[in-house]
Amino acid sequence: MYYSQPLKIKNIAVFVWLFEYNSYLCKSNDNYGNNKYYFFEDMKFYNREKEKRTLGEMLIQSKREARMTILMGRRRIGKTELSQRCGDDIVLYFFVGKKAETLLCQDYVREIREKLDAPILGAPNSFSEVFRFILRLSENRPFTLVIDEFQNFLKINPAIFSDIQRDWDLHKRTSHLNLIISGSVFTLMTKIFEDKEEPLFGRADEMMTLEPFTTDVLKQVLGDFNPNYTSEDLLALYSITGGVPWYVTLLLDKGKTDKEKMLTALTEENSPFINEGKNILIEEFGTDYVTYFSILTCIASGMKTRSEIENELQNNNIGPYLVKLEDYYKVITKSLPIFAKKNSKKMRYQLNDSFLIFWFRFFYKYQALVENKALKALGDIIQRDYSGVSGLMMERYFMKKFQEEGRYIIGKWWDRKGENEIDLIVVDPIGKEAWIYELKKQGYRYKGNEFREKVDKVLEQTPELRNMTLHTGSLSLEDM
Repeated sequence: MYYSQPLKIKNIAVFVWLFEYNSYLCKSNDNYGNNKYYFFEDMKFYNREKEKRTLGEMLIQSKREARMTILMGRRRIGKTELSQRCGDDIVLYFFVGKKAETLLCQDYVREIREKLDAPILGAPNSFSEVFRFILRLSENRPFTLVIDEFQNFLKINPAIFSDIQRDWDLHKRTSHLNLIISGSVFTLMTKIFEDKEEPLFGRADEMMTLEPFTTDVLKQVLGDFNPNYTSEDLLALYSITGGVPWYVTLLLDKGKTDKEKMLTALTEENSPFINEGKNILIEEFGTDYVTYFSILTCIASGMKTRSEIENELQNNNIGPYLVKLEDYYKVITKSLPIFAKKNSKKMRYQLNDSFLIFWFRFFYKYQALVENKALKALGDIIQRDYSGVSGLMMERYFMKKFQEEGRYIIGKWWDRKGENEIDLIVVDPIGKEAWIYELKKQGYRYKGNEFREKVDKVLEQTPELRNMTLHTGSLSLEDM
């Protein structure tokens, strides 16, 4: 019945598009909200070929009539860089900063004059005037407009969305504007464009959500910077960054290409990682962020059930927060053993974002050290406790790697008491095969006979696996 036959993970096609120029300028914010500029040499633009093709198609279609494309994704995922490289010769860039609408319009007028050399009569005080002018201008002169952090209009002037809807509906047929709208507050962006009650519902011609690097791309990026990297280096890069391009760049561009250097970089003075979780989530959570952050810290620290979290926080009223974290903010998901029924009492919570697991596990949990600038002490804690976190991250890495194949049902298994647990089960529903793995950083620690006893307990409670050809084995750092 049992076969020690490992499942080969096929290589996923990796697409690399070299930047047109050998260098470029990137802007980001420091911990105090000030602009910082970074100059990168000979960088590559990785793993966005599918998205680039879609943007190219929208650009071609906009020559017939205006097109609207929505780019969504967490902060630092590369939306701005991708939108700037949509393939058009003329790209206007409007950043929706948190300031008065009149001041934003002044910025946009300057951009129009610089990029299009187009005179604007008077000084428009509303975005509606600027947008209407752009739509009319593009009737005889096609170009691309990128509006970045679009959701910020909600706080500046919510009426802007209705104004855009009106002018878009009036001018879309005659305009040749290639409009790309991006935003990083997922809840607000989905509300603006997917809520039937909102004016811009149904107006987008294409909606894309950018994801972190695939495991194969992450390996390629690390290999470009450090051809002699080890599996420990790769695991550290994944554990810290979750494959988010901006975090990867922050480490590798500064020569942090091995495990020790990466971990040390996290608590260096002015490290952008220190406040990154707050920068990402406070705008999402608003005034309730302390409660949400406390719950997420518990989950990141290994508390998987509601009762465990309630006991830790001494709070029996976290139910509504858990529901919103899952259904509205999409930060956590409920996890069940593979093939378990939806009403199973074996449910656990898990964070969706690998970087946030790391941030809540260390930076927020030990925020007292951060606030007292005791970064050396925090660095020592990270070094001490990293191995425990990296075990979970190795598990997530292999799950992601199999998911990228698109051919398998992937999950874990545990019994109700949590006494028996299987790290990874990969099922081929077409071929009726299943691979049941134990994950060990060092392969020699795998005990086949003991593991197969666990598998027998899985089969007792999971009839879906009994009629399949089963393969048992282990995955280790060497298999990454």
